[in-house]
Amino acid sequence: MKKQMVLRDPRIWIEELIRGFIADSPLNTMRNQAGDKAWDDALVGFASGSDPIWQQYKEYIGPFHWTPWEIYSQRFPRKPACPEDLTVVSWVLPQREMVRKANRRTRKYPSEEWARIRVYGEEFNAALRRHVARSLNEAGHEAVAPMLTPNWAIVMSQRFSYASSWSERHAAHAAGLGTFGLCDGLITAKGKAIRAGSVVARISVQPTPRPYADHRAYCLFFAEGRCGKCMDRCPAGAITKAGHDKEKCRQHLVRSREYVKETYRFEGYGCGLCQVGVPCEAGIPVKAAREALERCELPPPPPPLA
Repeated sequence: MKKQMVLRDPRIWIEELIRGFIADSPLNTMRNQAGDKAWDDALVGFASGSDPIWQQYKEYIGPFHWTPWEIYSQRFPRKPACPEDLTVVSWVLPQREMVRKANRRTRKYPSEEWARIRVYGEEFNAALRRHVARSLNEAGHEAVAPMLTPNWAIVMSQRFSYASSWSERHAAHAAGLGTFGLCDGLITAKGKAIRAGSVVARISVQPTPRPYADHRAYCLFFAEGRCGKCMDRCPAGAITKAGHDKEKCRQHLVRSREYVKETYRFEGYGCGLCQVGVPCEAGIPVKAAREALERCELPPPPPPLA
């Protein structure tokens, strides 16, 4: 039986694990001629496996959406655990300024930098998931990266068109890292131009407070009834006041593959125009929400998503 390593402060240990991999791994690359790094920073948050929000997701998104306990039990059927024994480790990788600046200038298809991040930056994110899960397992804390499991799938949802069995954005929201915008992107303290990752582990870590009671608290459109700049930026007309049309978005991403191949000479795709050139590109545009985050006050339990 594997003996658990005693971690003096598991929160700090995990944060250093993530940031150290970003700083030192040769996999952190855009694979361009200059050899630029894909990422240089991370936001890290933690959520309890027993948080009621996971059941809210299941009821709101669909029964196919896993709770932390479900994916843990699938991966470790012979090592049973209760939901309260589990912690979801979530991280956000903010796009670097050079990548955001390049994509800000585009009007239809992604810049080369953005397309490289979508492919090679996400390959690093997958490696980071493996690194965190492996390191926790080696320390005696069973861990699994839901996105890397063979049965993770995109599911046709009656309510949302496309959904998945585990959502990195929803995990980050549960871990206090951000709220959703009109375009469905996650707005964080470092803005909306981000990618996210997570691992479910049998370890006790103090949850990160969620300084919001509304899952759209950081979006100007929902919080103050103004903005909507992401609608103007969307080249596919997939964002309206009614929200995000996932099918229009998907079709545009499909078309972007040919553009990236012909223009930048590598196999890739992307868009991300709604994530840059907008007030939430690199921060939280809602003043009250910024102040709540700075105070880090724990609000009342959030209401069910609706």
